[in-house]
Amino acid sequence: MQAVQREIAEQLKVQAPFNDQAALEAEVARRVAFIQDCLRNSGLKTLVLGISGGVDSLTAGLLAQRAVKELRENSGDAAYRFIAVRLPYEVQFDEIDATASVDFIEPDERHTVNIGPAVKALAAEVAAFEGKAAVSRDFVLGNTKARMRMVAQYTIAGAAGGLVIGTDHAAEAVMGFFTKFGDGACDLAPLSGLVKNQVRAIARHFGAPESLVEKVPTADLEDLSPGKPDEASHGVTYAEIDAFLHGEPVREEAFRIICDTYRKTEHKRVMPFAP
Repeated sequence: MQAVQREIAEQLKVQAPFNDQAALEAEVARRVAFIQDCLRNSGLKTLVLGISGGVDSLTAGLLAQRAVKELRENSGDAAYRFIAVRLPYEVQFDEIDATASVDFIEPDERHTVNIGPAVKALAAEVAAFEGKAAVSRDFVLGNTKARMRMVAQYTIAGAAGGLVIGTDHAAEAVMGFFTKFGDGACDLAPLSGLVKNQVRAIARHFGAPESLVEKVPTADLEDLSPGKPDEASHGVTYAEIDAFLHGEPVREEAFRIICDTYRKTEHKRVMPFAP
């Protein structure tokens, strides 16, 4: 079992556990520097990120805001900025948390794009939905919401001349828990390789409220299951996923579920098939 765990962890470039506060701070500094290098190498000065209300986007937003703040201070160039984007589908299930996340990050700019009208207009034009069960339609439109949110972010980034940040990390990557060409699409992914408890640890390091740090993770994409916890979809807990990725013992059923899901979602982690 451990050999399989090591192989998957290596493929996902999983970051070793933080042994102490110094290790955590060093990793924060490394990832902030990574974001700064991405901006400098691109020749652009703006970062764009959708803030959902979950700890992943909160943490990525905190890293991004620190990155541009340091760039402004060190370069004297006031043009560096971070745009936090709210992307509700009509009224978001956890709107209070999303607003609280943006308030805590204190981004340079705040934008809001309601994706509801766009998603509904698209759905109304899709003849393939005819005769489909409500549950099937709801699931497909959940992925459409994720893709529409990324379209909105890239539209803002295009208008502002910036890069789009993604929030994918190892605990989501191993489960393929992201929408292909939706929240899985981005220019840079500063949380890559971290497990869920490390993402939470970084948010806590920034002083984020525990209500946001320990909030139950939810993609909140399905109208028929608003606020559905990620773990209900996974069939395993994030604690088990984290333990698996760090080579720790997990129950046999959790091991099977994680390995099976990793294999089934491989297509999400690779480039499109080509001859």
